[in-house]
Amino acid sequence: MAQDWSTYWRSADQPVEAMHAHFARHVYHRHSHETYSFGVTEEGAQSFTCRGAAHTSASGMVMAFNPDDPHDGHAADELGFTYRMIHVGPALMAGVLADAADRPFGLPLFSRPVVDDPVLARRLRALGVALLGGADRLRRDELLARAVVAVVRRATGRPWRSARSTSQDVRRIAERARDHLRDAVPADVTADDLAAVTGHSRFAVYRAFTSVYGMPPSDYQRQLRLRTARRLIARGLPLGEAATLSGFADQSHLTRWFTRCYGMSPGRFREAAR
Repeated sequence: MAQDWSTYWRSADQPVEAMHAHFARHVYHRHSHETYSFGVTEEGAQSFTCRGAAHTSASGMVMAFNPDDPHDGHAADELGFTYRMIHVGPALMAGVLADAADRPFGLPLFSRPVVDDPVLARRLRALGVALLGGADRLRRDELLARAVVAVVRRATGRPWRSARSTSQDVRRIAERARDHLRDAVPADVTADDLAAVTGHSRFAVYRAFTSVYGMPPSDYQRQLRLRTARRLIARGLPLGEAATLSGFADQSHLTRWFTRCYGMSPGRFREAAR
């Protein structure tokens, strides 16, 4: 039987937490959270009671709990289960929805604690991987907004319409956001920063930028950092220093993305430049 294990991450400045765990022996006592809590079961199955009924979340299924929903939990068999859990404060949930939707959503949101939705499971898993994997703040902001919108659209059964900007606004929003990203390298820009610069919501910025430039702001920010790193490496700076000055967390982070985007390591690029 595999050993129980867990990893945990908590934001220093937002009500967001994430956990990745495998449990075969651990049994959750009945409890609740003050947050919205979203889970995706990656392997195995877990059983729990919530709102007076028994439920099972098998591989690929999503769990959605409102604040103060009491629930317990345990493995459905001796092999255990592996899952990810993300907790989001109600105020942050409401803020994301206010940005993204054309009307307010009353809270609480979810009537079913288990949802079988592969698309939603992928969104939540991507967010969990980014939170625990040290993704940049802008990337975390984008994935959080996408996951929150997806879970509300797909798991509540309520009608949804996105808030829309005029066609004239779209390019202006995108260009202002792009200019700020260019000026801010290597700073850790946030979605709130781009909203403030453009005068539009975080979701409007994301949608406009992706429409005009074909990628989210976080991907564009990474491209700017890679271009900066290339120039610094070509000038002869050590790879670690180039990584820091271009905004990467460390040299290994630079190496990973440099290789993905350019098909060679920064070291090979440096040798060619010499």
